[in-house]
Amino acid sequence: MIAAERSWWGWGTTDRALPDDECAALAAMIPGLPDRPRPVPRVADLELPAPRVGPPSTLPLTTDPADRAAHTYGKAYRDVVRALSGDLRGAPDAVAHPATEDDVVRLLDWAASAGTVVVPFGGGSSVVGGVEYRGDRPWVSMDLTGLDRVLEIDPVSRAARIQGGALGPVLEAQLRPHGLTLRHFPQSFEFSTLGGWLATRAGGHYATLHTHIDDLVESMRVVTPIGVSESWRLPGSGAGPSPDRLFLGSEGTLGVITEAWMRLQDRPRSKASASVTFADMTAATAAVRAIAQSGLHPANCRLLDPGEAAMSGASAGSPVLVLGVESAVHPVESRLAELTALAQDAGGTVEEGSRGSAADTWRSAFLRMPYVRDGMARMSAVVETFETACTWDRAEELYATVRAEVGAAVREVTGADGLVNCRFTHVYPDGPAPYFTVIAAGRPGSEVAMWDEVKTASTEVLGRLRATITHHHAVGRDHRPGYDRQRPEPFAVALRAAKAALDPAEVLNPGVLVGPV
Repeated sequence: MIAAERSWWGWGTTDRALPDDECAALAAMIPGLPDRPRPVPRVADLELPAPRVGPPSTLPLTTDPADRAAHTYGKAYRDVVRALSGDLRGAPDAVAHPATEDDVVRLLDWAASAGTVVVPFGGGSSVVGGVEYRGDRPWVSMDLTGLDRVLEIDPVSRAARIQGGALGPVLEAQLRPHGLTLRHFPQSFEFSTLGGWLATRAGGHYATLHTHIDDLVESMRVVTPIGVSESWRLPGSGAGPSPDRLFLGSEGTLGVITEAWMRLQDRPRSKASASVTFADMTAATAAVRAIAQSGLHPANCRLLDPGEAAMSGASAGSPVLVLGVESAVHPVESRLAELTALAQDAGGTVEEGSRGSAADTWRSAFLRMPYVRDGMARMSAVVETFETACTWDRAEELYATVRAEVGAAVREVTGADGLVNCRFTHVYPDGPAPYFTVIAAGRPGSEVAMWDEVKTASTEVLGRLRATITHHHAVGRDHRPGYDRQRPEPFAVALRAAKAALDPAEVLNPGVLVGPV
């Protein structure tokens, strides 16, 4: 369970937020930023709009100001900046805390009759504008974390029936006594839910083989405004289009995921890691491609470009490949040796001494980075990420083009050079998933507009190169322009029809995937 207090305005818990002095020290490395961070507003001082709905006392709804403030935005950079500035004009009129599936059904029925929008909140870790509403109707944020139990475990089939509101640590704590794990660990693991992972087709920490939550789904139970959809538990089926595929990635606009049977694994007993440095990204990319196509399936296969490696402390400025292997049934040292040999064949140098120390350094920086982002946002820096995926034949061109063109956009918007770093978060036999980080000096009061201009440039270049607008962050509202460009029109017609059939009153998360943003 998460004991520490959650931050209402930023990432994670309040006890891990950067202190003022550390914010200032980090910002000192970027010319043009203020000397001291802006203060974090107190919830008691916030000006929230008056609720436009009078929720029935028979429903689990609250209009508490602190609850409304904490459910206004997700956790993207632009969300954090708006919250820090006290801009809560779009706060939900109420927050729902269902404790049962029947509560969800009754809430949706009431919302349809009251003309009220319902936005499933998950754990609130969306970084794409997926949990806010930007329209004119009254709206309710539905927090499902009260539905947090592992209801049933099938040890023979090695699966479990789990409620959709279970946060990552809550879920794993209930599986641990059985020696089992879901083995899905996104960066947001502490603060995101199973239902949120399913609704956004989340990617986990593991970089090869079962990279997305899709691969772990056996069946799903979804409450829609016209009824409950429950698929059969099956290891596989060729019976027409998969009903689960309709709701995986539906981002709360077609239904509310209340339960799912999930495929589990035995907890790993053997682990090993190593890091490999390269002279340049060409050699490093070739090594990662060889590993991805080898069938060895490392658990971790993160390639950090020189800027990303330097920023995390994994190297002084050379590309670094972080490798990890694990198993529940056999030793892993020989597999790690095979992987490092492939990297060496491509020109890599395995770290001397304590194998895996760069990997440990990177992991610590990776988990801390959202808190650093928040601290830099308090200093008016622009610090944000975007991610994509492409085939190997276009990987080097994409890396170079994105860095050049987004870097040029940063210079134009901010008037100075910024950082555009990259890492490969996931790799497949046919291509990588590059993840870019942008860091630049912003102007107080203009940070959101500045980032939006840079984001527009990144969306344009990804679309021109036919790289996906998102590999695992989801579409939300922020990625709609890129998604509309990427999505085939016949599929868009079918998706609109599904939305109209399942949600005729437009209750659920309008503006996500289809319809006006």
